Amino acid sequence: MPEREDAIWLTPEGHKALTKELEHLSTVRRHELAERLRESREHGEFGEDNSELDELKFEQAVIEQRIEYLKEVLSNSAVLSAADVPTRTVGIGSRVSLLDTRGRKKIDVILVSDAEAERGPEFVSDDSPLGVAILGRKKGEKFTFDAPAGKVTYEILRIGKSVK
Repeated sequence: MPEREDAIWLTPEGHKALTKELEHLSTVRRHELAERLRESREHGEFGEDNSELDELKFEQAVIEQRIEYLKEVLSNSAVLSAADVPTRTVGIGSRVSLLDTRGRKKIDVILVSDAEAERGPEFVSDDSPLGVAILGRKKGEKFTFDAPAGKVTYEILRIGKSVK
């Protein structure tokens, strides 16, 4: 990995998705919400006990918090290149094939930073129990970790790159 050890490492696709989300929230969603507030005020729909106003204000606060979070993440992020992703051990950006040794079920996951883990079920945060358990492990290693359903043992079948 490059010298920015304090960086929030993102895959190129994750960086693009977070940037796109920030753009959408900052322009489209903010504008839509402001328009809804303006129209409601013009029509005198807000009284002293107006739950619609409370809901709009809450929605506005949620959007503003998410915008601030995304700005913070993106300003402190570094984008992974293929050269940054290890294949001898599991690291951020690794695509990992795991075999559940009990049920013989195979799963594929991509280890990402916490900021990127919401992209889908195959994305596993490096802060999650599974992410912590696989980080730094090698192909062929078996490990047990506490999953929500109880202890699970996996074997690492393959370590590849999610970044091209």
